[in-house]
Formats: sequence, C-alpha cells, structure tokens
Amino acid sequence: MIDKVRYAIIADIHANLAAFTAVLDDIEHRGGVEEVWCLGDVVGYGPEPSECIQLLRQTNHICIAGNHDWAATGKIDMSDFNADAAAACQWTGQQLTAEDVDYLSNLPLTIEKDDFTLAHGSPREPIWEYLVSTEAAKENFDYFKSRFCLVGHSHQPLVFAYNESGMCSVSLFPSDDELLLGEGRLIINPGGVGQPRDGDPRASYVVYDSESRKVTLYRVPYDIGTTQAKMMAYGLPTRLVARLTYGM
Repeated sequence: MIDKVRYAIIADIHANLAAFTAVLDDIEHRGGVEEVWCLGDVVGYGPEPSECIQLLRQTNHICIAGNHDWAATGKIDMSDFNADAAAACQWTGQQLTAEDVDYLSNLPLTIEKDDFTLAHGSPREPIWEYLVSTEAAKENFDYFKSRFCLVGHSHQPLVFAYNESGMCSVSLFPSDDELLLGEGRLIINPGGVGQPRDGDPRASYVVYDSESRKVTLYRVPYDIGTTQAKMMAYGLPTRLVARLTYGM
C-alpha cells in the first residue's frame, strides 16, 4: 500500500506576511501537508522579510534560492533589477538578521525531489530566466532529468506540456483545477504567494497528492490593505504597493 503524502508548493512569498500566513492557514484548513516546497524569493518587495523567513523555517520544508533572496544578501548584484525592485531589495538587506542572511545565502539553486526538479526561474538558468513562452519552455526540457519541473519567478500559474512529438504547449492553471500527472513531461508554476501577476490579487499555491498523482491550485484572499499600509510606512516604492491591489 502506497502512503498518501501531500506537499504544498509555494513560490514568491516576497516578504508578504499577511499573504503567507493566509496560505499556511488555508493549507491547514484543507487537511495539512507533510512538507512545504518553496521555489524561492522568500523576500523582496514586501515589508516583512525576516518574519517570513522565520515563519517558513517553522514549517517542515525545502527551499531553493530566488534572485531576490541572493540579491538581498549581496550574493548577486542588483544591476538587472528595475529601480523599484532594487530599492526594495536594498531596504530588505537592511532588515535581515545574520541568521536570515546565512539561511538565504546558503539556499541551493535547484533540488531534485521524487519525480520533480525545483528551480526558481528555470532549470537552465535557475536565478534569472522567466518561463512565460513555449519557445523558452521547450528548450528547458533538456535541462532537467526528472519527469516534472516546478518553477516560480513569473508569479503566474502556468503549465507547460511537452509531448512525444516534440511539441510544447502552455495553459493557464485555473483555481481549484486538478491536474493529473501522467506519463508526459510538465513544467508547472504555482503562481505567486506574495505578489501575483496574473490579474488575480489573491495568493496562489499548489498542493500535490502523491497517491492520486493530482496537483491542485488554490487561490486565497488575504488582507492586502495590511501589507500595503506597512509598505507605505516603511517608504517602499508606491508602484509596488499599488500593484498588489490588481495582482499585476
């Protein structure tokens, strides 16, 4: 008999404690999970980086590095960041404890777990590459050996499928939709917890059930105003504050 194991797959918390807390509460409401898989960018943009790191570390979890995680610790430079992202990242670095810096700077680029490869941006370029086109996704299937790959970074819930004829297709991952994992290879993005960018401001995450082989995406409302008020109080860029309202 195969043990039923459930995993929560999250990405791009971005120091948004209200959103992260709402997601963890929703996970518990749905029966809990044995492990959380975090696809990077725990910090950046949002007002509570250290608190989000601490909360994540209280869970049974694995986590990989995102570009904001490493930039906030000085491990990579911010030359490719836009002005708002760079300003938020610089502020974030000033809020981190020595323990936070040690945790973030030691996160791996990729992790292989069961039938999955975890990468923040892409398996080809884990820190920086955005997978939003079928052309880029098709090329990336050559860069991981597992059947499935999990990515974040774009903050958009997407599924890229690669078939035996060499064709790659992409589809949106709708809320409450169940994706049955079969023999085909997939790249799955669970969307963003702390800064969604698909036009839906609700936090986004996925649950994988190893027994049923189903992956289900959930959207969770949270108190956006609380996060925005804290961002304003800390002087974070107003554009970053406003975009949370629209999920863009």
